[in-house]
Amino acid sequence: MLDATPSSSLPARPGVGYKPQHYAAIMDQPAALGWLEIHAENYMGGGGRPIAQLRHLAERFPISVHGVGLSIGGEGDLDKDHLARLKHLIGWLNPASFSEHLAWSTHDSHFFNDLLPLPYTAKTLKRVAAHIDRVQEVLGRQMLLENPSSYLAFTESEMSETDFLREIAQRTGCGLLLDVNNVFVSATNLKTSPQDYIDNFPLEAVGEIHLGGHDEDEDETGAPLLIDSHGREVVDPVWSLLDYTLQRSGPKPLLIEWDTDVPDWQILYAEIEKADQALSVVVQ
Repeated sequence: MLDATPSSSLPARPGVGYKPQHYAAIMDQPAALGWLEIHAENYMGGGGRPIAQLRHLAERFPISVHGVGLSIGGEGDLDKDHLARLKHLIGWLNPASFSEHLAWSTHDSHFFNDLLPLPYTAKTLKRVAAHIDRVQEVLGRQMLLENPSSYLAFTESEMSETDFLREIAQRTGCGLLLDVNNVFVSATNLKTSPQDYIDNFPLEAVGEIHLGGHDEDEDETGAPLLIDSHGREVVDPVWSLLDYTLQRSGPKPLLIEWDTDVPDWQILYAEIEKADQALSVVVQ
């Protein structure tokens, strides 16, 4: 049963993935941001400066907690210790939102650094839905599930990614996190249409939209291969895809992710201003 009430909701404004080196700039310029995202695994310790800073930030901003370690798509049971640590964090922070990836990163006792893809089958759907039900039961709140960035397609898949996500949301009551950069990366790598993906996505279930940068490479045939890196600015085609999305979804909480090669605040702030402009032109 979902019984925990978030302390606030995420506004349909730009947010940013929080990095400690930006703490002073964020606290000096709070009106620039609507909300902040943190990665859950960075705040599962017992205290110290990270927790103290997070408490101060939570007094000023709605907080979204994003997890990368639950392995929602893994074949085994969810890690009970990890879930307990997550419950403790969610309990005292009471964030506006919690999300995780549609991916797997564990097998038996092994943990992989990558978020690995899944085939979209009835068997996978049943397992992912059961894991989401368990997370929502333990946390006492709804979670959001993020669409992945893909580099290959499984021949055994029985349904599209958008149909899979729609069915997951309907079965579990979870919300969805739509990463527009992931859509663009996957569509380029798999040679599909990103606009068609957005047209088929259950936008009514979206609680957050994310944007980030990607790196460009080539596969063994010389075809473009995009890598979801979160290490540079958002490229123009992704901004255009965001505009296409917002015209269909209406305004949503919109996050800028920049997790590697983190720039100075002013460079990141320029991305926030672009996000604000994208939201401002959407018909209310």
